[in-house]
Amino acid sequence: MNVTFEERASLHGYRIGIASLDAPASLNALSLPMIDALQDRLRAWAEDADVACVLLRGNGSKAFCAGGDVVQLAKKCLASPGEAPGLAGRFFAREYRLDHYLHTYPKPLICWAHGHVLGGGMGLLQGAGIRIVTQSSRLAMPEISIGLFPDVGGSHFLSRLPGKLGLFFGLTASPLNARDALDLNLADRFLLDTQQDALIDGLIQLNWRDQPDLQLHSLLKALEQQARGELPAAQWLPRRERLDALLDQATLPLSWQALASLENDEDTLLAKAAKTLLGGSPLTGHLVWEQIRRARHLSLAQVFQMEYGMSLSCCRHPEFAEGVRARLIDKDHAPHWHWPDVNQVPDQVIAAHFATLDDHPLADLA
Repeated sequence: MNVTFEERASLHGYRIGIASLDAPASLNALSLPMIDALQDRLRAWAEDADVACVLLRGNGSKAFCAGGDVVQLAKKCLASPGEAPGLAGRFFAREYRLDHYLHTYPKPLICWAHGHVLGGGMGLLQGAGIRIVTQSSRLAMPEISIGLFPDVGGSHFLSRLPGKLGLFFGLTASPLNARDALDLNLADRFLLDTQQDALIDGLIQLNWRDQPDLQLHSLLKALEQQARGELPAAQWLPRRERLDALLDQATLPLSWQALASLENDEDTLLAKAAKTLLGGSPLTGHLVWEQIRRARHLSLAQVFQMEYGMSLSCCRHPEFAEGVRARLIDKDHAPHWHWPDVNQVPDQVIAAHFATLDDHPLADLA
């Protein structure tokens, strides 16, 4: 199952629930059994009046969670071209339902997001009520490299970033450090990697019967004050003005070309972003453009409903399976995209990803 659960007794009769992703060899990539186990235990803790608070974390020093376990899914797509395997429907429906549940969780839910926080890891982090990043945190939505799209609510949080930054991160998979995450409201607190035990000890000592929100806030604030000296320098807000001007374009192909022009830029961060874009899926580029455009006017529930349909469509088209093959299975890092030219992706293919579904498994989300 690769996820463990424990409860710590507090000094005042309550318990602290701790859920730990426990697949460090795969950087805690989420599998369907892990998603189901998290959903079941989080719901049980929500309904248990003696559980005061929940901490969600990942074991191992490298990652909180590096995304979903897409290898098995891609293999099934490769075996049945043009179809969305049954596993796809189950995986994405349950993953998105879990993410949505986190956004609506009725108790303090703290996510400790150290190391790599990618794709599905971002979905978990953004749903948490208290999002903690550390000096090792590297947040990103890298789906352009595997022919998917920034899902797990990415439509929602990318579309609400200032200026063109959401489009930029979706197209380039550029990583954000802890300062960037705080600057862009993708995290709430900065603590040191070494402070997790101090946080848990503090949670145990809180009197959850008397003004718990005030006490929890004071604990987090005190811990953060000890850590602030290690906060890294901002990377992306200082570059926002340039990126906004660059991406002030009428179409995705024009935006793609504008970013590609940075391939040899003297700014090494932007040059790296351009290289990632140029190795990515042009179809994904179009999906990023369209999902961000649409999501500005959608509720969170509507975003997950839209993304579910998009994910099934990605499984029917060749780019996703080929991207995973190249990046994660054969690891030749040379995907052969079906549509290698951003100007030649058919409009009807893009539109098909946003078609309305009958009998939607997430229709009950609100």
